[in-house]
Amino acid sequence: MMVIVTEFEPLTLFTSDHVRLDAGHLVGDDDLCFVLAHGFTCSWRQPPLRRIAGRLHRHGGVIALDLRGHGRSGGLSTVGDLEIHDVAAAVAAARRRGYRRVVVLGFSMGGAVAVRFAALIGGVDAVVSVSAPARWYYRDTVPMRRVHWAIERSAGRLAVRLARRTRIASGGWDPLPEAPHAVAGLIAPVPLLVVHGDADAFFPLDHAHQLYDAAAEPRELWVEHGFGHAEVAATPGLIDRIARWSVDAAHTRG
Repeated sequence: MMVIVTEFEPLTLFTSDHVRLDAGHLVGDDDLCFVLAHGFTCSWRQPPLRRIAGRLHRHGGVIALDLRGHGRSGGLSTVGDLEIHDVAAAVAAARRRGYRRVVVLGFSMGGAVAVRFAALIGGVDAVVSVSAPARWYYRDTVPMRRVHWAIERSAGRLAVRLARRTRIASGGWDPLPEAPHAVAGLIAPVPLLVVHGDADAFFPLDHAHQLYDAAAEPRELWVEHGFGHAEVAATPGLIDRIARWSVDAAHTRG
């Protein structure tokens, strides 16, 4: 029988490159744990992520973390590059707690990080990417032009630090990290689920198709009618379906 603990156990994690991370753990049984990675300027302590974590908790344990540069975590955000080490630290924490199967679930930037982590580091049993970009430097929507202003301009970085507690590394990427679609084929044989809404104001559906087409089997693509973007738009019903897919996919891996 699963022992349900509804309060988050506070965790402090350290990455392989020595960044301190703030995280929370909802204790499940020792079978399956979800590692939950948020989108840009979000935090696991915010209501949308906590609601999602609570819904996932019906199906297993949950470790939700603030990626570097976000919330109470240390370091600076690299907007999808070095954050793969953050996910690796959370996965290692799940393994230390005895979970036999681990599923990484990421939203938007966190979805890109989940794909890149699974391809470049690995060691999990299933991967879910929701509302994620397939490629870098996308600017063809108004929200993404605003995101790039926040990342690339000193005034933008100051604004998101003050308003959203997000500290962004200046200077850009050097070297350029592999785009999610460029490495998605390396995830197999771990199952990959790509979820995207046809009402996403940030990234159009071609990002989801690019990710899915670049991946190898086993893979699935869900195009959700009327679904907007990432954590805020995710309904309880969608999270329940993702959780059930994750449980089935992780157990198929043995």
